Amino acid sequence: MNKDEIIALDSEYIAHTYGRLNLVPEKGKGSTLFDKDGKKYIDFTSGIGVNSLGIAPQSWITAVTEQLSKIQHISNYYYSEPTAKLAKTLVTESGMKYAIFQNCGAEANEAAIKVARKYSFDKYGEGRHTIITLVNSFHGRTITTLAATGQDVFHNYFFPFTEGFKYVSANDIDALKSALDGSVCAVMCEAVQGEGGVNILDSEYVSALAKICGEKDILLIFDEVQTGIGRTGKLFAHTHFDCKPDIVTLAKGLGAGLPIGCCLIGEKCADVLHPGDHGTTFGGNPAVCAGANVVLDTVLSDGFLDSVNEKGEYIKSKVLSFGLDCVKEVRGKGLMIGIQVTVSHKETVKKALEKGLMLLTAGKDVIRMLPPLNISYGEIDEGLEILRAVLSTAE
Repeated sequence: MNKDEIIALDSEYIAHTYGRLNLVPEKGKGSTLFDKDGKKYIDFTSGIGVNSLGIAPQSWITAVTEQLSKIQHISNYYYSEPTAKLAKTLVTESGMKYAIFQNCGAEANEAAIKVARKYSFDKYGEGRHTIITLVNSFHGRTITTLAATGQDVFHNYFFPFTEGFKYVSANDIDALKSALDGSVCAVMCEAVQGEGGVNILDSEYVSALAKICGEKDILLIFDEVQTGIGRTGKLFAHTHFDCKPDIVTLAKGLGAGLPIGCCLIGEKCADVLHPGDHGTTFGGNPAVCAGANVVLDTVLSDGFLDSVNEKGEYIKSKVLSFGLDCVKEVRGKGLMIGIQVTVSHKETVKKALEKGLMLLTAGKDVIRMLPPLNISYGEIDEGLEILRAVLSTAE
């Protein structure tokens, strides 16, 4: 089928729940891909932070294929070697106690919410169930994680939403203190807000937040669905700050292209869930976990995270060197970068795609870049030259 035929077929048979861009990828390698017509693109999106090792990484393909040739699925009534190995690495590296595997980030956050509420119920009884999240946060698209998301635009149409959430402004510790009452059991936040605009929490705020949570026995949850697994230059973004959360959620880059989610729980929550309290059919799938083990082996290898930080600083400095008036600010950590612009961020993404560069948007005015963690400097330079040209004509 050609490009137009594929687009027509998609439009006829797939519900129109996405604002698709005019691209039909055919194949690729690393951070470079080609569409059905052979046109080349540089990928600064990695499937919204999923393809952490780029397109078609051979070691990942080999691990997944070998596992598929043995057994593709067994359910969680039985044991799986790649799943157990993945859990060990995640628990060891995070300093947590247990892993709860899921299928995606929203499910991981659902698990975190259930753990937090049951922890509080078991210890304090009914009525202590409220979870505070931050304005401009994003935690998923299920009814409950939409309710947890601190953006009014998501709180429409699907009423009634799950109750028990409050929203406070990021980096405002007084607002947090004002929201605390006897109903609060947890605070959930992103170290760097992705969908909300690549907004970074202040170190002082996180330290104060962690201190308050510890004193009041309120669980601290870090949503690392987008920021985790090396995206910000550390395995977990919350380790940029002096704090230890009670729960950490992961997804996206952990699977490198296959669906996975994970809720890591600390010692305080170790005995909260019992058989029957939570479950999933596909969570911890052995083939997906075999691939995720390769991701962690790669990200934790000597010098890898240093290279993520170096590339991130390189990109930020290059964008600033453009000297363009339409660039208001460049911010981010590692290879999670936001460019706040005074021109239309959506139109910029469309024009960049026409010229062969894949970008994302975030918030109201931010161009977001989430390139594969192993992107080459050649691919970075090629992509940034396209971005410079597009932004220059947009001024």
